[in-house]
Amino acid sequence: PQWWGPDGFSCRTSRIDLREGGEWVFDMIAPDGTVFPNHHRYTRIVPQARIDYVLHWGENGPVHAESSARFAPEDGGTRVTLTMTFVSTEEYRNAKGFGAVELGLQTLGKLARHIGAD
Repeated sequence: PQWWGPDGFSCRTSRIDLREGGEWVFDMIAPDGTVFPNHHRYTRIVPQARIDYVLHWGENGPVHAESSARFAPEDGGTRVTLTMTFVSTEEYRNAKGFGAVELGLQTLGKLARHIGAD
């Protein structure tokens, strides 16, 4: 997706299959060219309501979190709620330490600009 990732990052998809049991294998590419391999495996999809997925460090790498994106109508738009449950306190601290909350908000901001909602 053109909007995925924090400001200044790009996304290079190897493959995507957005269905329960499907997966998205992709690289996040930082402004300095650093590549961050990612692998999301979709565990539950409820159209227009919810997408649950497991996050791996790289393709078939270790799981570091489970995540959910929920969508609800609100004031003529859609409220997006993202939650993450980390596999350990160490993984949580690692994510918090590199600014995952702020970077996630930047990604949502890019989505809003992409669809003209800001």
